[in-house]
Amino acid sequence: MEFWFNAQTLIWLFPILFILHDFEEIIMAEKWLYNNRNKLYERLPRKLADRAVKQFSMSTAQFAVAVLFIFLFVSISTIMANQYLINGIAFNIYFFTVVTLVFFIHAFTHIGQSILFRSTTPGVVTSLIIILPYSFILYKSLFIQEIITWKIIFTSLPFCILFFPLVLIAHWIGKKVI
Repeated sequence: MEFWFNAQTLIWLFPILFILHDFEEIIMAEKWLYNNRNKLYERLPRKLADRAVKQFSMSTAQFAVAVLFIFLFVSISTIMANQYLINGIAFNIYFFTVVTLVFFIHAFTHIGQSILFRSTTPGVVTSLIIILPYSFILYKSLFIQEIITWKIIFTSLPFCILFFPLVLIAHWIGKKVI
């Protein structure tokens, strides 16, 4: 059983679990927004609802392109984390930590959306059954094996903000490419 909780195995699982989560979002997002546009305006301030509708008004294909762009960062961070385990280059584990923290925090946005809209929202199911359990197991393993520390976590947290523009760029690319 210990093999499945090996840090290297957990690191390589990251892109697989990311894409499983994002498949849920890709499959549900377009239809969910179409069916719930009015709920957005009922539950959010007008300006925020306008921004959300504008940002997420894209076809399934456009959203898939945006996910592909983000998946590149997920994959690069995974490769770099593996290189850290092999070569010990510290930057590599920081980048992986930032990307996995964004993934972990992102789960709570889906849960919050479901609470706000009192319904299933794109990404909430895999947030609960994949992202949260995986993140807890990953971080526990990385801490136990002394691959990361609280210093690495706290140093990485501010860099999570850099993913907001990355997501906006990904959405823009998705809309421009398709």
